[in-house]
Amino acid sequence: MFVIGIDVSKYKHDCIVLNDAGDVVIKQFTVANDRSGFNQLLSVINELDPSQEKRIGFESTGHYQGNLETFLENAGLPFMELNALLVHRFRGAGTLRGTKTDKADALLIARYLLQTDFKPYPPKAYHIHELDRLTKRRFDLVKQRTLYLEKITDWLDRCFPELKPFFGENLKSATAMFVLSEYGSPSRVASMNQASFERLRRISKGRFSSAKFAELKSLAKGTVGTCYEVDEWELRSLLSVYGALQSEIDSAESLIGSALSKIDSKIPTIRGLGPVSCASIVAEIGDMGRFSSASKLLAYAGLDPRVYQSGTMEAQGRMNKKGSVVLRRVLMNAAEYLLCCSSVFYDYYRKKRGEGKPHRVAVSHCARKLVRIIYKVETEKIDFDPNMVR
Repeated sequence: MFVIGIDVSKYKHDCIVLNDAGDVVIKQFTVANDRSGFNQLLSVINELDPSQEKRIGFESTGHYQGNLETFLENAGLPFMELNALLVHRFRGAGTLRGTKTDKADALLIARYLLQTDFKPYPPKAYHIHELDRLTKRRFDLVKQRTLYLEKITDWLDRCFPELKPFFGENLKSATAMFVLSEYGSPSRVASMNQASFERLRRISKGRFSSAKFAELKSLAKGTVGTCYEVDEWELRSLLSVYGALQSEIDSAESLIGSALSKIDSKIPTIRGLGPVSCASIVAEIGDMGRFSSASKLLAYAGLDPRVYQSGTMEAQGRMNKKGSVVLRRVLMNAAEYLLCCSSVFYDYYRKKRGEGKPHRVAVSHCARKLVRIIYKVETEKIDFDPNMVR
């Protein structure tokens, strides 16, 4: 058996080859993060004894290993992504020295591969890759949109502080955005006429009453905010970027829905999960076949409880949080939303609250229940049944 340890970085990858006894077969060498470098690595691997098993491993380091993964998949070479925290702890267990270099890391990764069960990373289908990119891009866009909404509210605090409490939680509504984009400054809001009211009623689908229209004009006339010409320009700029981000989010969600429809998954049958949540879960889990039980999927999501045992004492602690951050965030948000639209999840939540669990702990129990349901419908290829929640 040959073990190939690779330390991945932005512009180069440091590699080393060991045999199953831990002896160096090919000393450390560096390949560039480009086609010629990848071909050099492949040439080295192909020169090894073809009758011997080859294990390739590297740490999961963000997106830097993405092209290497694709290259190895296309070459038909199995590889294993290693948890960086486990490799770090393996380093600490072997030495008290603080030495850390790329060469030393490649050797460390190879030695860690010799000590652990080799679980080749399953190739991702094209549509899974597509979903992964789309959901992550949408998440970035939503974060940017939130940032610009905060900037708009900051502008209101300076120039028209009364408008924010007037609309309350509906500041993102079409009516509020129409007022800001068409009028903006308090002086223009105060001068709105009957034609303006009719447009507001039409946009709000009749919910914006004449009483609210009169109240809005009154607030604009008596505002304590100060709005100069440069402030009006700033608002137009903020709204322009906000609108562009919203348009990109809508486009991403449309593409997500299209990509999700091409995947044979039973997760969308779980009533209450939207397309974006389903797509994020599918993209993060990938091949369900790599999890032999729901407990292992829970651990991958970092939703399993910590266990502490010493002598006669044994206790379970807080959520582990050592798995996929993205998957855990999506599952927790989805579980909280399911409380509003699924009576069976809400009943399960109330049961946990009745046991004395705080809100977030009870929601985490619902998220664990959701993971078990996801595992069942995906592995057995059956549609969701509310009776699965007990």
